[in-house]
Amino acid sequence: MKKLITILLLTAAIAPARAQYSKDNPRGLADKAFNNKDYYEAAYYYRKAAEGMSLVTQQSIPYSGGGKTAKVKEGKVSDRAYISFQLGESYRGYENYLEAEPWYYRVLEEGNEAQFPLARLWYGVCLRANQHFDEAIKQLTDFNLAYKGDAKYRAVAEKEIMNCRFAKEQYKYPLLIEVTKRKGSWFSDGSDYAMYLKDGMSYFTSSRFAKDEKTHVNRLYMLKNDGSGQPEQVKFKDDAGVKSKDLEYGTPAFTPDGQHLYFTRWFKVGSKSTYAIYTSRKGSDGVWGTPEKLNSNVNAEGFNSIQPFITADGKQMYFVSTKPGGQGGDDIWVADLNGDGTPTNSTNLGSTVNTTQNEQAPYYDVLTKRLVYSSKGFTGLGGFDFFEAFNKDGNWSTPMNMGYPMNSAKDDLYYVPDPADANKFYISSDRESDCCLNLFEAHDKRHTLSGLVIDCDTRKALPGVKVSFVDSLNKQTIYSIVTDKTARYSFNVKTSRPYSLVLEKQGYFTKVLPVPASGGEMQGDTLFNADICLQAFKVDKPIVIKNVLYDYDKATLRPESKEVLNDLITIMKDNPKIKVELAAHTDSKGSDKYNLALSQRRAQACVDYIVSMGIAEDRIYAKGYGESHPIASNKLPNGKDNPVGRQLNRRTEFTVIKVE
Repeated sequence: MKKLITILLLTAAIAPARAQYSKDNPRGLADKAFNNKDYYEAAYYYRKAAEGMSLVTQQSIPYSGGGKTAKVKEGKVSDRAYISFQLGESYRGYENYLEAEPWYYRVLEEGNEAQFPLARLWYGVCLRANQHFDEAIKQLTDFNLAYKGDAKYRAVAEKEIMNCRFAKEQYKYPLLIEVTKRKGSWFSDGSDYAMYLKDGMSYFTSSRFAKDEKTHVNRLYMLKNDGSGQPEQVKFKDDAGVKSKDLEYGTPAFTPDGQHLYFTRWFKVGSKSTYAIYTSRKGSDGVWGTPEKLNSNVNAEGFNSIQPFITADGKQMYFVSTKPGGQGGDDIWVADLNGDGTPTNSTNLGSTVNTTQNEQAPYYDVLTKRLVYSSKGFTGLGGFDFFEAFNKDGNWSTPMNMGYPMNSAKDDLYYVPDPADANKFYISSDRESDCCLNLFEAHDKRHTLSGLVIDCDTRKALPGVKVSFVDSLNKQTIYSIVTDKTARYSFNVKTSRPYSLVLEKQGYFTKVLPVPASGGEMQGDTLFNADICLQAFKVDKPIVIKNVLYDYDKATLRPESKEVLNDLITIMKDNPKIKVELAAHTDSKGSDKYNLALSQRRAQACVDYIVSMGIAEDRIYAKGYGESHPIASNKLPNGKDNPVGRQLNRRTEFTVIKVE
């Protein structure tokens, strides 16, 4: 819930302490704030202490600035190391990895790793969060080789190394999803997150500065889905027992009829925050009634429950809780609701969905039985990542990371689809912020690759073709089908990773085609149509290669002839088990001996070009037949010359002579 308590709120909390600030004891104030987990305030005072020691200077830090490290003028070495490490810890405490990174680096650079052995681990984590994956892997590996302390920290390093490797692959070949921050009225000087769409309105949480309040606190707001107008705060009748100015509200969810609103309500007493899920009923006057805390099925005494989500049928509420019976930390739970929206039970979703770390922000589609939620417990890009799992007969599938750019190196939560556009959804993320969640709009450009397989000669639909969707990098088959009588194929393209279609049928040349990265239908052989044709062949039956041209009385290939031969090269690459004879023929002009030699030189010119393009010499050989194998008459019945027949006889052919 770190992102629920915004940095702006923490900034406001510092103000009273600043009035008591002593120039002689910033470290004491920092330590007190740090022990209370007020990391933003701690960073403020540790930085004041660092300034007194001349530590806040332009530093030579990898990925974080340039210049030379200034000489330290004040403070003991141990004090400087302590302040540097604590600054890193404080910045990391509120997930400001950009500011944390150089302070951990200073600890290492100045030789204080023995005093603070975790500095290299957290430096590596910061590098990962700041997307310097190779250097992060190096630092984390070095940490694990040297560290002899608690094994849980080596486990953290191993997980972060896996995250780095996963992230490198994801960033290289992202999902076909476009994610952009929402502008205009959606964006504020605070946090904006956890959108819920209902009846043409968007309800969301924001800590934007409200005119009638003196500090930035989280409240529920509503705004038209099209973004027009200004956000209006959702008001409730007064809560009993706690002053409203001490309360914060977030993560709205509605019953299908829109009469019940569920949300997280929390407040802070001292350094402890208490979270619970409440509901409010809309009165006949349209005003939301006094929030009522849900029963112990959801809100267990002494534990936190947050982030309700109501299913589209209104029968269940998914939520997050630390209550007993979970796997550890924040877990996803589900409760059945009775007719008036009251929870009648609650069930932990189990160890397949939940981990010993934190899971948050569930969304569940009752039609597809698809759960989308955020977790820190699986391999991902870092922070909270989106995962999806499916429920089949009460059992959950293994959660799958939903990839970049839906996920980032920061925190990504609160998935919600747009009911008016199946290819549009919204998320909350701090990927473009050092502190706070913002609302993002995502457009799903993943598409279906589909088309028709036909016979190249007859142009008729070709059933019985095995069509495989193959990863072009690791050569693994993602999915295969065999065409039925319709001869159609269809595959889902999700990422920009290079893929290929492999089409195979006995008696036909195998064909391998790259999958276009853009959306829409498969563009086919020529990239201008959706049909893919397969060429039939029989062993020892010649196939004419049209338009292989030579200059008169020469065996030198013309440029346009090479383009035609490229098709044969493609066939041979796609069919590595075939061996081919490349034959050249002439008409009857000239002597038999001369034509035989000319045809041999022409056939050899073709073979030489094909071999130069990477085809093994033992798979193709040249054969000149001269004028000995005409396929048409060189003369007309009246004895005159037959130019059409001679043209047909001046041909180049290839023949499959063996299939291994």
